[in-house]
Amino acid sequence: MDYLPLFYQLKEQRCLVVGGGEIACRKAAMLRRAGAHVRVVAPHISKAMQELLDKDVQSEAQQRPYQSGDMDGVLLAIAATDDNTLNAQVSRDARARNILVNVVDNPDLCTFILPSIVDRSPIVMAVSSGGQSPVLARMIRAKLESTIPASYGRLAHLVGKFRSKAKAKFSDVNQRRGFWEEVLTGPIAEFVFAGKEQEAEQMLDRQLTSETGAKPAVGEVYLVGAGPGDPDLLTFRALRLMQQADVVLYDRLVSPGVLDLVRRDAELIYVGKARSEHAVPQDQINEYLVKLAQEGKRVCRLKGGDPFIFGRGGEEIGRLADAGIQFQVVPGITAASGCASYAGIPLTHRDHAQSVRFVTGHLKDGTLNLDWDTLAKERQTLVFYMGLVGLPTICSELIKHGLSPDTPIALIQQGTTRHQRVLTSTLKVMPEDVKNQEVKAPTLIIVGSVVTLHDQLSWFDPETSKSG
Repeated sequence: MDYLPLFYQLKEQRCLVVGGGEIACRKAAMLRRAGAHVRVVAPHISKAMQELLDKDVQSEAQQRPYQSGDMDGVLLAIAATDDNTLNAQVSRDARARNILVNVVDNPDLCTFILPSIVDRSPIVMAVSSGGQSPVLARMIRAKLESTIPASYGRLAHLVGKFRSKAKAKFSDVNQRRGFWEEVLTGPIAEFVFAGKEQEAEQMLDRQLTSETGAKPAVGEVYLVGAGPGDPDLLTFRALRLMQQADVVLYDRLVSPGVLDLVRRDAELIYVGKARSEHAVPQDQINEYLVKLAQEGKRVCRLKGGDPFIFGRGGEEIGRLADAGIQFQVVPGITAASGCASYAGIPLTHRDHAQSVRFVTGHLKDGTLNLDWDTLAKERQTLVFYMGLVGLPTICSELIKHGLSPDTPIALIQQGTTRHQRVLTSTLKVMPEDVKNQEVKAPTLIIVGSVVTLHDQLSWFDPETSKSG
C-alpha cells in the first residue's frame, strides 16, 4: 500500500491554495465542501474562484505572487499552478513546516494526494490510483456512483439517530448487527429512498420500542419500468429494486437482457400478455400483487417501457392502495422515446413537428375507434403503441381524414435491442410493404415528416449491439 487512506477533519481549519485558475478553483471548492476556510494566493484570481470565496467570510484571496509566509497558520497546502518552479517551492516550504502538501499532477512533490470522491455524506468513498492514473480512478468512481443511490446519505443520518437506542436494546453485538442488516435492506430503507423519511423514522422507532423488534408482516410492491429492451436504459433505482426483490412478476415486453439483471434467487413469475392472449388476466395480476405483499414479500412488478404509459400501472397501484399495501413507482424509458432515439427519428423537430401524440392502437374493447380528426393534422408526430394488427386501419383512416397518402411512416420492430429493424414507407404503401415482411412484435409505429430524418440520423447498429 503506497498511501494510507485517511479522512481528515477540516472544519474551521485554514488551508492554502496557490493558484487562481480553473483547477485551483476545483480544489478550493472541495476544501470548502469539507468546511475548511481557504486562503488563495495568485497574481490572477478567476471570477469563479472569487465567487466561491465570497460565500465564506473567513476565506480570503490574496491577488499577488506566492510568499513563504502564506504557509503561516495553515493545516495543509495545495499547489495548482502551471509553474513547475513555483510548485516545487510550495512543496519545499510546506515540508519544512511539516504541513501536508499536494501538488496537482506531480505525486513526487506531494505528501498527500486527493482521491476521486463519491459523496453521499455522511457516507464518503474515496478512490485513488496513487497518482498513477487519475483517469482510471475517476472511471472507478463513476461505477460506484452508478450503484450507490444519493439517498444513502439520508439513510446513514437516520441510522445515526437511533444508534444509542439500538445499542441499549441489543447488548449482543451479533444481534445488533443482524437488526441493522434487516433495517438497511428492508422496508425502512426503501421508505428513505422513496423520500418518506418521516414514515421510516416512525417504523424504526416502533421496531426498537416493541418487545420483539420484528419486521412488519406486510411487504411492499415496486412497480418498475423496464424500458424498451436495452438493459443499459434501466434507471439506477430500477436496478437496485430488481436486485432486492423476493418475487418478480414480469410481462412479455421485458427483454431477456433486462431479466438477467434480476436477483438470482428471486422467484420469477411470467404474467405476460399478447393481443387476445393473456397468460394471467389483469384482475388476477392485481390480486396476486396484494397477496404476495401481504405475505411479507418484496415484490417487483417489472413492466416493459414505462408503467404509466399504456402499461396499466395505474390499475395495479390502485388495487394496492385500496388494500393498504406500500408501493413505489419507478418510471422507465417509454417505447416511443427509446425506439425513436435508436432509430434516429426525433419525435419533435423545429422543421417538422412541434408536438407529439402517443396513441394506443389497441383500445379496451378491441376496436380502433379513435379521434381521427385531431390525429390527422400536419406538423405533429403520431406514435402508435400496439398498432401492428391495426396498421391498415391506421393508414387508411389518417388518409381519409386529411393526411396525404405520401405522409412518411416508420415501423420499428423490437427497438433498442439487437433484433431492431426499421421499416420506412408512406401511409399509402406501408400496409402492402408489411405484408411482404416477416414483422414480429413488439412494434412501434411513427407517423410524420420526422421519419424522413431516419436515413441521416440513424446511429444504432443492431449487429454490434449486446442489448436485449
